Amino acid sequence: MNQVIEQLSTRKSIRQFTGERVKPEDFDLIIKTAQRCPTSINGQQISLVYTRDKEIIKQIAELCGKQEQVATADIFITIVVDFNRTAFAVEQAGETQLIEKSAEGVLVGAVDAGIMLNAIQVAAESLGYGTTAIGAIRSAPEAMIELLGLPPQTFPIVATTIGVPTKEALKSPLKPRVPINSFSFEDKYSDIKVKDGVIAYEKQMKQFREDHNMDYLQSYCEQTANYYKNIYSRKIAKNYKSQGFEFKD
Repeated sequence: MNQVIEQLSTRKSIRQFTGERVKPEDFDLIIKTAQRCPTSINGQQISLVYTRDKEIIKQIAELCGKQEQVATADIFITIVVDFNRTAFAVEQAGETQLIEKSAEGVLVGAVDAGIMLNAIQVAAESLGYGTTAIGAIRSAPEAMIELLGLPPQTFPIVATTIGVPTKEALKSPLKPRVPINSFSFEDKYSDIKVKDGVIAYEKQMKQFREDHNMDYLQSYCEQTANYYKNIYSRKIAKNYKSQGFEFKD
């Protein structure tokens, strides 16, 4: 197994950090490497706003539901959908940008942000650092927009922590995933396999919790229901619109 496959196969979210600093030269390399990831039409409609300021990180942690994993990170990176950049580029060509007025625009931004998130995390983890994706920045989008000084046609869509992981965090077991035949299909999606996979995974996670003394964890179905039974980020549409995004298509 080559190093890239091994790293990706053993990745885990790291939520405990030692407090040590990420080396500046390593962070520069992470950012430069991440910038090489693909974007739709090479529009480069993603920007990063990062901070190492502990007071700012503390404020962000409060906005994210007082998450300790955020508060203790050495670096916090917000991934911003940036149609402000492309709007200016379109103006230089003598045209008016409309992409942010469509559902396609929202999808383009979200897809590119996800690709960027993965690139940042893979780069950081290859250098021995730990990361966790933070979607909770969408819990308080108005406050995040103000804190980061984001202009119209931009939106803080997801974020990631970076820090030096503790030994305990590195030793934590890898959570199982749904059965591979309920995840990857040849030619056509299988609804039956997906549902059978959920049942099998529920049993597997029960055994995982028992084996690792993690009874405090909810089952897969319970945890998913706990989040998805509600619209738990209630201001997304409102704040998207106030930033200049619409669904006119």
